[in-house]
Amino acid sequence: MRPTTDNSPADKLFDVSGKNVVITGGSRGIGAMIARGFLNAGASVLISARKADQLQAAKDELSAIGEVETVQADLSTDEGTTSLAAAVAGWRDTVDVLVNNAGATWGASVDDFPEQGFDKVMDTNVKGVFFLTAKLLPQLRAAASHDDPARVINIGSIDGLAAPVVENYAYSASKAAVHQLTRHLAKRLAGEHITVNAIAPGPFESKMMEFVLSDPDARGAVEQTIPLGRIGRPDDVAGTAIFLASRAGSYLSGTVIPVDGGRTGTA
Repeated sequence: MRPTTDNSPADKLFDVSGKNVVITGGSRGIGAMIARGFLNAGASVLISARKADQLQAAKDELSAIGEVETVQADLSTDEGTTSLAAAVAGWRDTVDVLVNNAGATWGASVDDFPEQGFDKVMDTNVKGVFFLTAKLLPQLRAAASHDDPARVINIGSIDGLAAPVVENYAYSASKAAVHQLTRHLAKRLAGEHITVNAIAPGPFESKMMEFVLSDPDARGAVEQTIPLGRIGRPDDVAGTAIFLASRAGSYLSGTVIPVDGGRTGTA
């Protein structure tokens, strides 16, 4: 446990050095951005992903920054969450921060949306978040204290805050569920000194946004919808996650923070 005071020095207020951080979906996109941020800040990081080749590529890159472990797991299944939880238990006795970032999306018209697509998205984005969190509670509880709670950070989306333009019905529904699940878990786990918060990103350079942001005209149209006039940068989401994991964010629980350049807050 790190000692804290009521007046933490500025250089310690956002300190996450030495913390054990698990990040799902950490091989690319927002997960990789957050992993890089924690590694640069001195944390030990374990990332998971579904695809072995992307996981190895991420490890090769991130290992140049700090200590990173990787585990291949499909969190849409019970077997996947169970195997990842077992690997985490073998990695560290305590988990200071769990970032539930792994996610899936599916686009189709309301007339043609397949049940298998809906199930895949909900199984990964909602069930995976809930059951992995539950299975890692022993390590989170072991890290938690009154002065320095363990942290769960769920990655939602602004698509779960307002109806999207694109037809991604399962995705938007799943992210709204993640936001409510965040509040419910926060209420249940507060007494055990575990905070639960969510980040709701807007447009970032990720695989899910690639089909839009790779087209200059479409990218420009997206940027025009953002009051700050730009796509999110890695430090924007990594900085929010580090804030929530640090002394500075230790008094927040049950919050959903839009990181979207002011898009939802000014709508």
